[in-house]
Amino acid sequence: MAAPIIRRALMYVPGSSKRMLEKSASVTVDTIAYDLEDSVTPGKKAEARQNLVTLLRQPRPQSIREMCVRINSVDSGLALDDLTEVLKGEHLDAIMLPKCQSAADLHFVTDVLRHVLPERHPSTPRPGQEGKPPISIIALIESAKAIQNLSEICSASPYLSGLVFAAEDFALDMSLTRTPSLTEFLYARGAIATAARAAELPSTIDLVCTAYKGEQGQKTLKEECLNGKRMGFNGKQCIHPSQIEICQRSFSPEEKELEWAVRIVIADEKADRAGRGAWTLDGKMIDVPVVGKARSVIAKAELCDMDVDAVREKWEDQEPE
Repeated sequence: MAAPIIRRALMYVPGSSKRMLEKSASVTVDTIAYDLEDSVTPGKKAEARQNLVTLLRQPRPQSIREMCVRINSVDSGLALDDLTEVLKGEHLDAIMLPKCQSAADLHFVTDVLRHVLPERHPSTPRPGQEGKPPISIIALIESAKAIQNLSEICSASPYLSGLVFAAEDFALDMSLTRTPSLTEFLYARGAIATAARAAELPSTIDLVCTAYKGEQGQKTLKEECLNGKRMGFNGKQCIHPSQIEICQRSFSPEEKELEWAVRIVIADEKADRAGRGAWTLDGKMIDVPVVGKARSVIAKAELCDMDVDAVREKWEDQEPE
């Protein structure tokens, strides 16, 4: 069964490369997106589908939280063939839909999922299927039209659980030149993060970092991760295994952040038992939104496999001031 949704790093693997597919089983990552789209030439599409069906029927690697397939876009004419095959894979958790332009694209994939796997609809559990998690859809936002249609996209399907920003395709559509500052993408990224949050989608996955080699590449990647985190994204796309660790660490709570959250929650529990509605910590007034933020940090830390119990034990004597 798939773990709760957390996509700090989403790693692409070409579906046509058996060597890379085999190697991917040993990678430790939140999400792997096995690709049938850009990295697979037209003549290799059918072979890639069969590769993925075979892979998704094998025992599930414990080091991968979520196994996803990026199908071809609806307007390519290949999406139905992709879905018909890969939905046979027992361990498939999610479908990534590229070039999602409008609600109609999501309606197409939703209708196929409902028809082929009705037992894995998010809101209609079937008897005897309690152990089967729902299938998710992750939508790639790649164009000006998609940005304008974000509201309808976010409400188009009960399967939708995340948005991904495809910067290179967006730059092509807008005739933009990507710069290290990424300022040319600020509007699109802000719109995506805001729309996903408004729709309560669990994932907003930021653009690919094209630099990854050497010390400078790793530094650039970390800076991009932290920049995305400040904008409201909670994950990043990866094109090389060396990017995964930095992405997953960057989009996890920092140790000091977790300590702060635990102190807040412990003190709040004691204040509540004492009937105290207002209290302070380190000289700062603590109110309901602050406590809510602290609880969300702890929940995220638990999903990230951080040792929350050890931090709680360290601060068990924390008192509200």
